[in-house]
Amino acid sequence: MALIVDHGLRAASAQEAAGTRDLLHRLGIEARVLRWSGPKPQSGLQAAARTERYRLLSDECRRQGILHLLLAHHADDQSETVTMRAARGSGLDGLAGMAALVERPHVRLLRPLLSVPRARLTATLLARGVPWIDDPSNVDLRFERARLRAAASTADTTPAGEGGIRAAGERRLAQAAVETLEFDQVGAAVIDRTGFCRLGTQLQARLLSRVVLAVGGRDHAPRRDRTERAARRLAAPVLRGKSGKGQDFTLSACRLTLRQVPGSRRLRWIVWPENGRNGGQPLVPAEFFACGGRAASHVD
Repeated sequence: MALIVDHGLRAASAQEAAGTRDLLHRLGIEARVLRWSGPKPQSGLQAAARTERYRLLSDECRRQGILHLLLAHHADDQSETVTMRAARGSGLDGLAGMAALVERPHVRLLRPLLSVPRARLTATLLARGVPWIDDPSNVDLRFERARLRAAASTADTTPAGEGGIRAAGERRLAQAAVETLEFDQVGAAVIDRTGFCRLGTQLQARLLSRVVLAVGGRDHAPRRDRTERAARRLAAPVLRGKSGKGQDFTLSACRLTLRQVPGSRRLRWIVWPENGRNGGQPLVPAEFFACGGRAASHVD
């Protein structure tokens, strides 16, 4: 089944969505149009549209019992994403680009075309006589991605080897998690303070970022500067006479509490959902997990 989102941002959008649905029907593909109704924001329109698009798609997949949702992001989209993230000073996770597999509460997102250039997809459609509709927002210079395309500045800009470097980092991070973390049955994560202090500062921040992302149930990790400050706090010397509650603080929808293990001198940080629940997110989300280099399918 194909799912088509009509954002309702232009007068012709409903007609275009219906045309796409009819074309798919002629090709023997069942298709449904999902519409974003209601008021639209005056600023941050593309971000709001992206959030609403994923909500509509995920909700429909849940209603239809669909587990795998395939998205059409291609290699040019990936290069543009990496270029924009590099301009914002993203770290290794951001520079690895979009993940090809993302676990969400009710659906698994797959991007099987990340290694395929747009030119190849266009040539395939032309060879088969299949028409398509170009979204006018793709050339609307109000939007950053459209300005990148107009400047033709994204060709070969993906940093070479970032995906492979990130995959190696993920293996180190996974090993650190095995040695340092425990999870209880109520959605809290337990960080052994001694083990955490043995890690390098970058690995400490990456591990903490993943923990609060999973426990807090948010779609994105906290900003790097906030995570690094929090990681330093977790590893800082504990002042004698300081009560356990005096060490507590919050980070990205999580409450972090320093407690002593009963009957021992061992200390551990407990990361709780600040509001008592994690929003239905999987405890270990896959948004930031890389699976190989740029040319890999990422869905091995």
